[in-house]
Amino acid sequence: MIDLLATGVWETLYMTFASTIIAYVLGIPLGVTLYVTDANGIRPNRAVNIVVGVVVNILRSIPFLILLVMILPMTRLIVGTTIGSTATIVPLVVAAAPYVARMVESSLKEIDPGVVEAARAMGLSVWQMIVKVFLPEAKPSLLVGAVISLATVLGYSAMAGFVGGGGLGAIAINYGYYRYQFDAMLATVILLVIIVQIIQEGGLALVRKADKRLR
Repeated sequence: MIDLLATGVWETLYMTFASTIIAYVLGIPLGVTLYVTDANGIRPNRAVNIVVGVVVNILRSIPFLILLVMILPMTRLIVGTTIGSTATIVPLVVAAAPYVARMVESSLKEIDPGVVEAARAMGLSVWQMIVKVFLPEAKPSLLVGAVISLATVLGYSAMAGFVGGGGLGAIAINYGYYRYQFDAMLATVILLVIIVQIIQEGGLALVRKADKRLR
């Protein structure tokens, strides 16, 4: 059982971090687009903002287990299978990327309007303002969002055990639920709590180090 739990921890961390990283690769451009094209943004574009916003909202509104089943054909197309920890990354990314996009948009909207006006006064291009001013200025808030996103994706990964996903969720379901082994269920819950605490405390420590306002 110890070896099984160790494997479950590794698979859970693999799914969580890989999915979150890919979700941020996709979610940051979406979030920046929502912020920039907003009515109060630096390049308002109602059509683009509405289209991106609708897509993000639709994906966010679908419960993860339903989304997981809905995109099984896409998962099989991308990964070649619908079972296992690697296959679970696909629905995790689809579920997390819209969530990340809204987190990024919210972080950017927290930037002091004076900073935005100063960036405009410097004659920077939109790309330069985003890369050199907005993202660095919002870094502490973005890091907090990343910590929250990791914990959220971790919860999603546990639910994926119902449809053949790997990790601690699969152990809890296969042994704790189907075989009535309460000790296995309890062990997975304890490990999940520990992982969340480590992510939370480690992430907040990183935020404090990165936040120049606390220096």
